[in-house]
Amino acid sequence: MENSLIPPGWSHNPSEWFARLPVIVLALLGCGIATYLTLYQVDVLHGVWEPFFGDGSLLILKKSAIVRFLHPVPDASLGAGAYLAEVVVELIGGRDRWRTRPWVVVLNGIIALSLALMGILLTICQPVFFHHFCTLCLSSAACSLAILATSFREAWAAVRFLRTR
Repeated sequence: MENSLIPPGWSHNPSEWFARLPVIVLALLGCGIATYLTLYQVDVLHGVWEPFFGDGSLLILKKSAIVRFLHPVPDASLGAGAYLAEVVVELIGGRDRWRTRPWVVVLNGIIALSLALMGILLTICQPVFFHHFCTLCLSSAACSLAILATSFREAWAAVRFLRTR
C-alpha cells in the first residue's frame, strides 16, 4: 500500500506533506510581502521597508505607469491573491493527490508557474523600464521562483500519471 503513494520509477512521494509544507510557507511569506506592499499602494502605510535601493520602492510601487494603469487595483494585491490561491490549492488532497486529484496538482503547478513567470517579468522590468529596484518586490519574486522549484516534481508526477490514464 505504501508503495502506491510513490510514482513508478520514483524513490519518494512528491505529495508528502514534508514536500508540500515548504511551498505553503513560501506562499504565505509571498502573500505577506504582497499584502504589505498592497497596504502601501493604497496609502494605509506611509512607507515601506527599503534597505538597499533608496526611493526605488516608492518609484516602482506608487509612480510607475503600470500602477497608474491598474488604478484603483494595486498590482501587489494581484500577487497576494495568487499566493493565497497557491496556499489553498496546496492544502487540497492527501498524500496521494498526485494520482487521486491530479488536476488539482496540475492547477497548483500552473499557479506556481504563473507566479514564477510574473516574478521574472517584474524583476526584468525593474532595471529596464523603472530604472530602480524594490527589495520587497525582488523578495516576492524569489519566493515565486522557490515555489516553482519546490512544487515542480509533484506537478510533473501528476502530468505523467494523466498521460498513462
